[in-house]
Amino acid sequence: MVTHVAPVNSPLSGRVGVTDLAGQRVDVALLTDRRWTAAVAAADDWYLGNILADDRLLIESLKRRGVSAARVDWADPKIDWRRFRAAVFRTTWDYFDRQAEFATWLDRVAGMTQLVNDAATVRWNLDKHYLADLALRGVPVVPTRFVERGSAAGLAAILAAEGWEEGVVKPAVSGGARHTHRFNRQSAPPLEPLISGLLAEEAFLVQPFEPGIVTHGEDTLVLVGGRFTHALTKRAKEGDFRVQDDHGGTVHPCQPEPEQIVLAEQALAACATVPSYGRVDMVRDRKGEWVVMELELIEPELWLRRHPPAADALAERIVCGLG
Repeated sequence: MVTHVAPVNSPLSGRVGVTDLAGQRVDVALLTDRRWTAAVAAADDWYLGNILADDRLLIESLKRRGVSAARVDWADPKIDWRRFRAAVFRTTWDYFDRQAEFATWLDRVAGMTQLVNDAATVRWNLDKHYLADLALRGVPVVPTRFVERGSAAGLAAILAAEGWEEGVVKPAVSGGARHTHRFNRQSAPPLEPLISGLLAEEAFLVQPFEPGIVTHGEDTLVLVGGRFTHALTKRAKEGDFRVQDDHGGTVHPCQPEPEQIVLAEQALAACATVPSYGRVDMVRDRKGEWVVMELELIEPELWLRRHPPAADALAERIVCGLG
């Protein structure tokens, strides 16, 4: 899942704000986290500016349909969630650092308002074990070996057993490339103690490193109601493999091939319930085939500012689902 955290040296670091909804009639909460609640971005604050641009498009699209919306910190204890007809996950980009708190909140709020995407989809997408479910349902995914909590890392052994020259190891619940490492058979042994220590607290997964991620980039296809709307290509900075903008990655226009659109729609059709919105990140593997790297169904960046019609499609989906 590609989530975003402010870089340590970012002007956004430490930003705290609370949205005051007192006295307002608001139909839909657009969920964010406490770092991004400010309503206006400074001139040099491109990060928050992008967030606000996307949310503004969605708020305006909802307004044209007679539905009001406001940006709300999901963890704000003062919020009465029963006042909203729906709560839409948008930039809750701290959930993986607050897993227990988020899980408790999710269980509680699911009984108070309609969640978009729904709570069952969010729970399933929280943990990258969902990749095994997709594979069982016939969706081509990057080959994945899970290393469960309490195990030893065994990174070199996994490479040898799978016949992979290089691998990537990452937590099963994560975002923003947290604890994500590229390694080979020579660099695996020194990495073992770090990953083994982390395995005391959480599960990890190991995948083959796909060279396409650095030669071409990662294509990300956005879907609303299971149907493709637009796509972009994310590329890592020179010398890196992480495509997130937190690590210097950049975003570029993308005109996906027909088979990519088919794969993206197949992936969302394989979910227990077709999500209201989602993103399918994919890469071309060593055989030249497109394979799913991740599904982003909780709080994906959708780049609505790059394709405003998608904001209308999402607003229509939200409005149609309101009780």
